[in-house]
Amino acid sequence: MRGDRVFAYGAAAGLAADLLLADPRRGHPVAAFGRAAARVEGVLWRDHRAWGVLHAAVCAGGAAGAAALAARAVRDRGAASVALTAASVWAVVGGTSLGREARAIGGALAAGDLEVARERLPHLCGRDPQALDRPGIARAVVESVAENTSDAVVGALVWGAIGGVPGLVAFRAVNTLDAMVGHKSPRYRRFGWASARLDDVAGWPGARLTAALAAVAGGNPRGAVRAWRADAAKHPSPNAGPVEASFAGALGVRLGGTLSYGGRVEHRPVLNGGGRAVEVADIERAVRLSRRVSALSLAVCVGGRLALRAGKRRRT
Repeated sequence: MRGDRVFAYGAAAGLAADLLLADPRRGHPVAAFGRAAARVEGVLWRDHRAWGVLHAAVCAGGAAGAAALAARAVRDRGAASVALTAASVWAVVGGTSLGREARAIGGALAAGDLEVARERLPHLCGRDPQALDRPGIARAVVESVAENTSDAVVGALVWGAIGGVPGLVAFRAVNTLDAMVGHKSPRYRRFGWASARLDDVAGWPGARLTAALAAVAGGNPRGAVRAWRADAAKHPSPNAGPVEASFAGALGVRLGGTLSYGGRVEHRPVLNGGGRAVEVADIERAVRLSRRVSALSLAVCVGGRLALRAGKRRRT
């Protein structure tokens, strides 16, 4: 079976499995990778960039290498290749769990239970929940849904379309390493530099595709594109900026502003400043937009592979 068909069938089956099963509470492959990466960190950690480069190479390279060996072992068996691709997509995407967590927080806010919302927020993002009021939590959820649509779904599919199973696994490994060591705490400012920069590179194409699809699927294409063009570059993250700005414009809301991470207060630029403040009901709107973007990204990635193969045929 051709590689483009393997990816098409496997990616569709993997997304369906995520929709039906979501992430397991125990034994998730990404969690197992995280534990292994933490053990490697325990051996390699030094307050130096070079050791961080080695850590990223060992962890991400090892995961991608293992995935390449697995893909090679089944490459001549169509059904097995599809099954491996489907299992890999299911393991690396997290769109259903993202939506469930966002909706759980939105439900708590709608019920007036701020403490429950604060308890659940760390499941979705790393902000200090005690520093946030009701509107602040709603805004944090919408921003997290936007950013994680790229990180947890679209980016993975893009790299799956480019590199098959090794691409899927490598992207998730890099993204996980960034979440573990890529932040600017005293311990990881140097050691995590390589993981953070690698994640910026890996996330670049998925973030732009996510922003474009949010403009298409959000009901306000002009607003999304306007916010993307005007405000994305103001965001400190080169990938979160386009995604959050496009979501803000598509939903007609205002994102950005003051937030707190690990006791550090940050004042981020406002995205889509002409929009209104985020309301609790916007959480559900953001989740629905995320679902539409995820479905469209599958079509785009599969179509891209098919078009690339057709182009190669014409050249030969």
